[in-house]
Amino acid sequence: MKKLNVLLVCGSGASSGFMAANMRKAAKERELDITVNARSEAEIENYIDEIDVLMIGPHLAYLLDEIDEILQGTDVKAILMKSEYYATLDGNKALEHLLSTVQ
Repeated sequence: MKKLNVLLVCGSGASSGFMAANMRKAAKERELDITVNARSEAEIENYIDEIDVLMIGPHLAYLLDEIDEILQGTDVKAILMKSEYYATLDGNKALEHLLSTVQ
């Protein structure tokens, strides 16, 4: 698997920051070459050229149409995170969801 650059977005970047740290830890344990960063959704366009996957907090589902427009013409894949693992900041489950979507 090639190196993956993942951007997590939530409202302010706080909860996604914890989730990103947990996903980095889970990826390291599995020896996967995955970079996970967290930003607020207002910054998505600044990072589009640097990422492969955009993971979106479940409470931002209403932004999906807007995000699809931003991603049009790019190879970036958007994934809406599931509230069952987002609520508990379960990095392993989030990583599994990511891997099942990109492989």
